[in-house]
Amino acid sequence: MAKRESWSRLRGRQAECETLDRLVATVEGGHSSVLVVRGEAGIGKTALLEYTRAAASGCRIARAAGVESEMELAFGGLHQLCAPFLDDLRRLPQPQRQALETAFGLSTGAPPDRFLVGLAVLSLLANVADKEPLLCLVDDAQWLDLVSVQTLAFVARRLLAERVGLVFAVRPQALEPELKGLAQLQVARLSDGDSRALLDSVTPGRLDERVRDGIVAEAQGNPLALLELPRGLTPAELAGGFGLPDARPVGGRIEQSLLRQVRALPAETQRVLLVAAAEPMGDVALLTGAAELLGLEPAAAAPAEEAGLITIGTRVRFRHPLVRSVVYGSAAPHERQDAHRALAGATGPQADPDRRAWHLAGATAGPDEAVAAELERSAGRAQARGGVAAAAAFLERAAELTPDAARRGARALAAARAKHQAGGYDAARGLLDAAELTPLDEHQLAGAALLRGQIMLAARSAGTALPLLLTAARRLEPLDARLAEETYRDALDAALTIDRLPSGARLPDVARATLAAPPGPPPERHHLLLRGLAVMTTDGYAAGVPLVRQALDDFRTAELSPEEGLGWLPLASRMAFNVWDFDASTALSTRLVDLARERGALSVLPQALLQLVSNRVLAGELGHADTLIAEAREIGEATGSRFLAHYVAMVIEPWRGREAATLEAIQAVSRDADLYQGRGKPLTAGQWARAVLYNGHGRHEEAYAAAEQGAANLQELGLAIRSAMELVESAARTGRHARAADAARTLDAMARACGTDWALGASAVARAQVSEGPAADALYREAVERLGRTGVRVTYARALLLHGEWLRRENRRAEAREQLGAAYELLDRIGVEAFAGRARRELEATGETVRTRSAEPGVTLTAQEAQIARLAGDGLTNSEIGARLFISPHTVEWHLRKVFTKLGVVSRRQLRGSLPEGSLATA
Repeated sequence: MAKRESWSRLRGRQAECETLDRLVATVEGGHSSVLVVRGEAGIGKTALLEYTRAAASGCRIARAAGVESEMELAFGGLHQLCAPFLDDLRRLPQPQRQALETAFGLSTGAPPDRFLVGLAVLSLLANVADKEPLLCLVDDAQWLDLVSVQTLAFVARRLLAERVGLVFAVRPQALEPELKGLAQLQVARLSDGDSRALLDSVTPGRLDERVRDGIVAEAQGNPLALLELPRGLTPAELAGGFGLPDARPVGGRIEQSLLRQVRALPAETQRVLLVAAAEPMGDVALLTGAAELLGLEPAAAAPAEEAGLITIGTRVRFRHPLVRSVVYGSAAPHERQDAHRALAGATGPQADPDRRAWHLAGATAGPDEAVAAELERSAGRAQARGGVAAAAAFLERAAELTPDAARRGARALAAARAKHQAGGYDAARGLLDAAELTPLDEHQLAGAALLRGQIMLAARSAGTALPLLLTAARRLEPLDARLAEETYRDALDAALTIDRLPSGARLPDVARATLAAPPGPPPERHHLLLRGLAVMTTDGYAAGVPLVRQALDDFRTAELSPEEGLGWLPLASRMAFNVWDFDASTALSTRLVDLARERGALSVLPQALLQLVSNRVLAGELGHADTLIAEAREIGEATGSRFLAHYVAMVIEPWRGREAATLEAIQAVSRDADLYQGRGKPLTAGQWARAVLYNGHGRHEEAYAAAEQGAANLQELGLAIRSAMELVESAARTGRHARAADAARTLDAMARACGTDWALGASAVARAQVSEGPAADALYREAVERLGRTGVRVTYARALLLHGEWLRRENRRAEAREQLGAAYELLDRIGVEAFAGRARRELEATGETVRTRSAEPGVTLTAQEAQIARLAGDGLTNSEIGARLFISPHTVEWHLRKVFTKLGVVSRRQLRGSLPEGSLATA
């Protein structure tokens, strides 16, 4: 009955109400539900939220609303929503609790990663919903601060097995990237019939039919317009339709109607309304205190309440957000300044110093160093909470109010840096331009050059960024040796990625500049690593290897701070791969992933996962790699980027021989590589993937075409070197013996410089393929022996396969069966399917009967179920699994119940032995 009565109030909204009823029923039934309600101003979004609140009698309600004047205050919207639940913070895991307390300014600490804050909010809401279903209503989401929107969108995408509903009300086209993929409800305009009925229900007396039709036509189905347009019209106008037609858009006419109502109030009442509009938290005590400072009586608000424009209870609420906008927007600048000045005076400097500073800035018309300094201090507090967008807003306003040019430049530069961290690259460039018009010292000029390069690099214009980074590094040398060294590191890393670009600084330029720079401060391992990489470019691969190996030994054994680990381990673990040190590659990439997970460093974790996936694939642990890939997908969904998931798929799918999946991943990565003008490592990686795929299937002509391109620029290292391995095999099999021999000699020179069993074993495989007779046999046996001592099982199995194929061609069938049988057994067991098929065919060609392993009827788990099962089998708790996968412990438990049912197990201890390699769904 209550719902039918609500429908009668919300005329023409039965379909929308039914959708919201289903959402409430889902939440009350034990599962989450998310909905984005979109529509123009006045279309009834707020009314639908009120309907939802009334319909959810069995739910606890949490609310937040965006206010345009406070869009830049970090975590403001999130704090509104979570404020009633702060007592539950103690139930969160310590890292999550610390992150949320820091974000809300309840404690001090390192700036939290916003995804860790998101996980904390997810856990907090899930814990609250343990007691009773929870419905979160967010009105005017387009006016929330960006970090609150991003956090709530993250939470919305991770909700599943929690009794939590989340409803956003938002304007059309607003926040489309942030809320992409969430269920949407478009609120349409009312029909003429519903419009007439609504108008009749709120208009006393009988309207002239022509007047009614005119209002309905003007309102164009907008409910707020229907309610507001008649207000303020004279009885004669309502009765006979006298008055001039209005050609402005509906929104403008609504605002004009509201403005007429505001202007009809006493002057003192209008001033109280303005103070309320400038104070978005709805704090009654603050409104009263500010009104007193303006000499206004408490009763001054009464006429606004009687007119229905505002309600003052436990909180101050406007009838509609447009009322607030009209009140604030129509006031004269000096009137707004008076309101903000009064609010600043009524806000205690200890209770809320940041909002006080914001009000002081709103009260200031010209330069004022005292206010600018307050804003700068607020920026520091916002930065410490992880609110970089808020810090940027404070600093930008501080710069505007700074009278001294030099200090103004420093603040503009700091604002630009914060804008860059918040992803506002265009705004950051504008602030940089403004800063460079002021007198900057050498350190600031170097910082500006560095920031400009970082902005260009982040905006995926690496070719433009390189010269800027190089200039910044040179400028920083005499000023900040550590920062200069880190800048050379970033420049070298960028140059390795895009060295094929025809313009800008190239890898040799960056390498020479790095070598010319003085060593940075201790520890020496940083300088050794950079110098080794640079020497590889300037003096040849072999000359740089000893320096890199020495640095890697230090990185493996040293105690690293989180800052050093996150800054330097990405390059160190890649270089371990490049100098064929598999043990160091395993240790350093594992350490990097663990550190990035522990610190919630999502800026580093994706690349760390990619490196560990590559390592585990070579180790033949494709199941472990699948778990890491599933984690990469989770991060991609959490961050709104699928690039990482495509890249790691490109690393593993060729080994499985899945052509469609491999080519799809290559195509997806290539689309992103277009941002690099189609050059560099993404191109190399795609060609390497094709070469592995086609060599596995024995399609050597296609493999050769890809490998030739992949190995075209060995200075890229990484997969360019691995492409050379594929080039030797494909060239040898297609009769290009000279090309194969040339590539084998190049690989052998590299291997001798490295001296590891992995390198020397791979070189022996390559040289065996371009040799004949006893020499070839000896090289194959050396390769098998050396690679057998390493953890690189895929390369070891391929050596067995190549030796067995050679023996068969030499008519040494008994020996061939031994090598091919071992190769087939290993390749088949680890899931390298195309090469395993090749081994089986070769084995059958020797006359051997090969039994194909019968596929177990076993169950198929989804990717997330398999990942959770593996982690649970490894002993991780639900909270630890949830933190790693960015889901709540409740969702972990929900998935585990399904896994137990599918696998027929009853405890977590049984999981480890119950997950066959084929249990992971490919869909």
